[in-house]
Amino acid sequence: MKYDSFASLHPIVNFTYFTAVLVFSMFFMHPVFQLISLISAISYSIIIKGAKEGIKFNFAHMLPMLIFMSILNPLFNHEGATILFYFKNGNPVTLESIIYGIAAATMFITVIIWFSSYNSVMTSDKVMYLFGKIIPSLSLVFSMVLRFVPRYVEQIKVISNAQKCIGRDASQGNIFRRAKNGIKILSIMITWALENAIETADSMRSRGYGLPGRTSFSLFRFDNRDKVVFLVIVILISIILLGAFKGVNTIKFFPSIKITEITGFSILVYISYFVLCIIPVIINVQEAIQWRYIESRI
Repeated sequence: MKYDSFASLHPIVNFTYFTAVLVFSMFFMHPVFQLISLISAISYSIIIKGAKEGIKFNFAHMLPMLIFMSILNPLFNHEGATILFYFKNGNPVTLESIIYGIAAATMFITVIIWFSSYNSVMTSDKVMYLFGKIIPSLSLVFSMVLRFVPRYVEQIKVISNAQKCIGRDASQGNIFRRAKNGIKILSIMITWALENAIETADSMRSRGYGLPGRTSFSLFRFDNRDKVVFLVIVILISIILLGAFKGVNTIKFFPSIKITEITGFSILVYISYFVLCIIPVIINVQEAIQWRYIESRI
């Protein structure tokens, strides 16, 4: 994982941003909005994961899933007025079902990419800081989930290697033996996870977590940079919501494709959405330029 300047902002800024882009990506099916969100999500993902890992994640894993889901929809959805051809069983393939399949697949993939970036930026300490006082039990569970996911991956490797040394790995023996070994590894993993969760809960309880009036130390400070970015995000969200209220992002797929015409206001909304989605990239590029300038002066 590479250094992310956007992740260094206050948790409120990070959470507000990701809440906005995730909600908008899920509900805005307009092609302009989808294209903006997908490009921005991929760009930010590459910054977070690094060029090699980011390209591998987006193009080796997400792109095949996008193509598969786009092809799958017309096989089962036969709505639409523009019939292109018929299957042998008589079911039609329509232009509208193909376009809708591409849009739905793009929305799904975009949300996954945004969530992968969210998991990298919104660490467990940020979740605890934001929701520890409001919903202490839920925030503790959520932070444990975020923290345990990478630990689960490492732990299952340790268990698998240990079982392999005694000939009980999921890759050893016939198919029935492999299934039995795999179930055994999963059972060990679940037992370890439950014990770990109980120990963490007992540890937090012994420290007085969730008690009324309990204070906690935090390194997060809402400085001037956070104020500026947060204000920009709020303004952009307001413009986008106003555009949604006026139907700028509206598209109808069935029975025929109908899309709102482009106006001056819709262009403003498109630009606002682009700026909102690309904010992390802008912040990272700006800081990289500043660092290079400082290094060149030394």
